[in-house]
Order: sequence, then C-alpha cells, then structure tokens
Amino acid sequence: MALDEKLTARVRELIAPFADNVEEKKMFGGTCFMVNDKMCIGVKAEHIMVRLDPMQQEEVLGKEGCMPMKMKGKELKGYVFVDPETITTKAKLNYWVSLALQYNAIAKPSKKKKK
Repeated sequence: MALDEKLTARVRELIAPFADNVEEKKMFGGTCFMVNDKMCIGVKAEHIMVRLDPMQQEEVLGKEGCMPMKMKGKELKGYVFVDPETITTKAKLNYWVSLALQYNAIAKPSKKKKK
C-alpha cells in the first residue's frame, strides 16, 4: 500500500504549531515525525504509529481503531497503532497527535549510536 499523503499532511499541520524542532524521516515504510530528535508519530498506509506514555497504553487500547504495536511478535510498551479510518475528523486526529506530543516533552531521547 502507498503512503497516505493526505494523512501525512494532516499530521504535519497539527504538529507544526506546537513543536519547533520537527524532522520528517522515511522509516518503517512510511513517514516518521521526529520531534526534538525523538520519535513522536508515524504515518503509513495501513495505520498511524503513536508514541505515548506507557502508563496510558491500557487506557487508549480501548479506543476505536487502536491496537498494540507489535514487532517480531512482541508488544512494544508506549507505542500503539491507530486505524486511519477511525481518525476522519481533525478532533480525532488531534487527540492522538496531542498524546504523542505530551509524551514527547518528557520522553528520554534514544541513545546515540557510537561512530
């Protein structure tokens, strides 16, 4: 499936006013928005990836279209996938972007790879 450019533009529009240091990277077959050098939210054709406070994960998994993010069969704490068909309004998408930005403000940066 191709990247959802419209959804990517919607996410970009919501992040821009709240983050000074935003970088878009091609990752995982989609576009990942790095805020303050930390992974924040990603867009692929089949879902968006939201990095959020691991303490909120169980609560948000009850939301429509939300599922745990799994890699190699293992569930990743602090990351969820959201079905784009459930985030058709600006308010619904803003909910997920806000969660990601809130956690980004307190999240630890990834360890830098040694050269």
